[in-house]
Amino acid sequence: MKKIWIKHARIINEGRSYEGSVLINGDTIAAVYENETPHPSVLAGAEVIDARGKWLLPGGIDDQVHFREPGLTHKGDIASESRAAVAGGITTFMDMPNTNPQTTTRQAWEWKLQRGAETSVANYSFFFGGTNDNMQEIRHLDKSRIPGLKLFLGSSTGNMLVDQQESLERIFGEADMLIAVHAEKEEIIKRNIKYYTNLYGKELDISFHAKIRSEEACYTSSAEAVELATRLQARLHILHLSTAREMSLLDNKLPLKEKKITGEVCVHHLWFEDSDYARLGNRIKWNPAIKTLADRTALREAVHTDKLDIVATDHAPHLPAEKEGNCLTAASGGPLIQHSLVAMLEMASAGCFTYEKVVEKMAHAPADLFRIDRRGYIRPGYYADLVLVDPANAWTVNKENILYKCGWSPFEDHVFPHKVWKTFVNGQLVYDEGIINEEVRGMEVRYNAI
Repeated sequence: MKKIWIKHARIINEGRSYEGSVLINGDTIAAVYENETPHPSVLAGAEVIDARGKWLLPGGIDDQVHFREPGLTHKGDIASESRAAVAGGITTFMDMPNTNPQTTTRQAWEWKLQRGAETSVANYSFFFGGTNDNMQEIRHLDKSRIPGLKLFLGSSTGNMLVDQQESLERIFGEADMLIAVHAEKEEIIKRNIKYYTNLYGKELDISFHAKIRSEEACYTSSAEAVELATRLQARLHILHLSTAREMSLLDNKLPLKEKKITGEVCVHHLWFEDSDYARLGNRIKWNPAIKTLADRTALREAVHTDKLDIVATDHAPHLPAEKEGNCLTAASGGPLIQHSLVAMLEMASAGCFTYEKVVEKMAHAPADLFRIDRRGYIRPGYYADLVLVDPANAWTVNKENILYKCGWSPFEDHVFPHKVWKTFVNGQLVYDEGIINEEVRGMEVRYNAI
């Protein structure tokens, strides 16, 4: 087995930052050293990487991506978007089921696993989609291989709305696994569309998006999901929370591993606010919508205080032409996974939260929340999913260095002060100063189901 010794790095891990080194042996971490040099016999035959001046972090785990395969591969696919992921320091992803066909049968889910094994350079995992009528499929799922069920409580890309109360009661009561929800109240959204189109016509510009997919639509749906999960004692994970008001539904008194109700925030809701619509237009049209500066401030504070448990991307590429149109017709979603870690590190450098908190929310907490087997930490015996960051190598996002298949980013022309230098997946150097090792293949993520 190949050995690699990464020395003189600033290790940011488990709430601490210190100078140390890591020995990789094969696909796992053999040892972590602080204030000591391993015996030469231990290092015999090891490749040496001098990481002086660099930061060593556990690879990021993104619990919400839309890599568009199968059926929508003109936008992105598992191969292309996993390459963008490792270029951004993300070593594990959990892909969502609103593809074509939808991942709502075991056959469709198994096809995705096989495709991940064939083409992904990152570790891969796939949510199973819940519908109004597939409870029989859900009952036969292998919980050690699936992060959870995904339910759309508001319509979004893929038309997978679960809107029958009887179906929701059955899923929450019987699934016995984590239920991740897209929470926006469909009735409120439709009411808002009717109200604004009656006033201004159907050619509504992007400034109406947050008015239509409003705070009320988000909070009402999230609150209903919390009530249902609490009553039926289900594990609920609310995806891409976007409002200050929703923070009242979350708790930071319990340790993460004891929480039954958890929340995710996405990088775009932490970075952008509604005044950015004037500059970026449909490029920052997401569901749920980018909200106010006050909402963004509250979300950042909730990351700091642990009301929000993990940070992800909702990476959802569309072609530029698909992002054209008005508030009602332009596609919702955008590509983010290549730039999520550096964006979070920049927010940390601005004092929004600590670098240690970034690592917690993007690596440790996803591993704990989803009970992932031996990932998310720099620990002996864990898989060597690692990222080396250069904290003093500013770079500009442009079309030449964007790896998304759709070819654009909402961060274009932005100068990031931190840069991903090298990324390891299961001990293999998969990204090295701009170069992807096309021969590396990720590993299926396994879960410690309880």
